Amino acid sequence: MTQRELLIIMPARNEAENLPGVLDRMEAGGVLSAADVLIINDASEDATGQVIARHGCRSVTNVFCLGYGGALQVGYKYAVREGYRYVIQMDADGQHDLCNIPVLYRRLAAEDHPDIVLGTRYMKESKSFPLSFAKRMAHLLFRFAIRVTTGEVISDPTTGLQGLSRRAFACYAQYDNFDTKYPDANILMQMLLLKFHVAEVPAVMHRRQAGTSIHSGLKPLWYMMRMTFSTLAVVFRIKVLKIGVGDIWGQVG
Repeated sequence: MTQRELLIIMPARNEAENLPGVLDRMEAGGVLSAADVLIINDASEDATGQVIARHGCRSVTNVFCLGYGGALQVGYKYAVREGYRYVIQMDADGQHDLCNIPVLYRRLAAEDHPDIVLGTRYMKESKSFPLSFAKRMAHLLFRFAIRVTTGEVISDPTTGLQGLSRRAFACYAQYDNFDTKYPDANILMQMLLLKFHVAEVPAVMHRRQAGTSIHSGLKPLWYMMRMTFSTLAVVFRIKVLKIGVGDIWGQVG
């Protein structure tokens, strides 16, 4: 395979029902000929591995389940090792429309060279499905926390649809720079405090068609508790103790 400058990373755990449609649309839309696609099969217990093999995509199979964040970090390490310039991360369940890929890519390559480009559900041109009351409240809470601690206004701090420059994903690939359990508003806050350039673009998103979300059941409650403590820890670590600031810049500067 000929390597390109853009790598699309998709963590997948038990996505045998959704992944074929995503990959078929990628092939029909020319994505597979314009970018490299890496699927991280996170110890799936269904036919996800067979789906990946049929489509001939690059893949990494985790023997043990690392979780969403752990699978993403495997992708970042791969991107660093293979010398990619940009990474776009998206879900394997079909919620992130493929039309977002060129939008993220163009913004990453813009003259101001953002480090992180977020695909947001809250811009005028965005198209998204209705969110639950709990999720809307979580977004409001994290927006407020980010604005208070960093001075920046981010409309969608929990979006998983992101474009990353090499500077950003090289930072994430390093040990202890990335929350492998719940990489969300806490990581975004970290990067803003470290003066990484974050931009947003409108995104088109859909409902999951099959399978179970990683935020199903009682998991959202645990997620909110963990995220609250994690964001506080990020602020204390960077603004008070100054831990990791010089190390991160030394790694990616």
